[in-house]
Amino acid sequence: MNKAVFLDRDGVINEVKTNRVGFVNRPDQFYFLKGVPEAIKALSESGFLLFVVTNQGGVGLGYLSHDELDSIHDYMVHEITQAGGFIQEVSCCTHKPHAGCSCRKPEPGMLLELAEKYRIDLAGSFMIGDRDVDIEAGNKAGCTTILLNDNPSPTYNADYIFPDLWSASTFLLNTKGS
Repeated sequence: MNKAVFLDRDGVINEVKTNRVGFVNRPDQFYFLKGVPEAIKALSESGFLLFVVTNQGGVGLGYLSHDELDSIHDYMVHEITQAGGFIQEVSCCTHKPHAGCSCRKPEPGMLLELAEKYRIDLAGSFMIGDRDVDIEAGNKAGCTTILLNDNPSPTYNADYIFPDLWSASTFLLNTKGS
């Protein structure tokens, strides 16, 4: 069985709601957070399978098309590959918020589908996110959860908390052998 790291996108990989960008609706609005390409490269080289699992309700709400979303993800994956990292697959829920689907986080549908497709040991895998819905989806799937937040709420119920993906990846790499 494979071990995986599931990464939320907005707020984990790229900036969101900053002075430079609101929501990412085009590749030119996609800005990597500091240390992210390096962290993904290190995790890729360690033997984990890496996946992006992201709610992108803007498609269902009509703010961007599936093709526009694909172009954003193609750009993201290309830049990560150029930096030496590898994303196995990007999984998206494009339904409107509150649509009641099983794929939109906090439901674990995306993680469970990827686990079946890639023979992933969920108990030996990690879900990294910056919001409660990410942590809840990881918990429901049976993953160890990591919250990226400088000022976390105790209600998030994450197994570990780090300020950024680089710190979380360093932790994962140092504990992988244990």
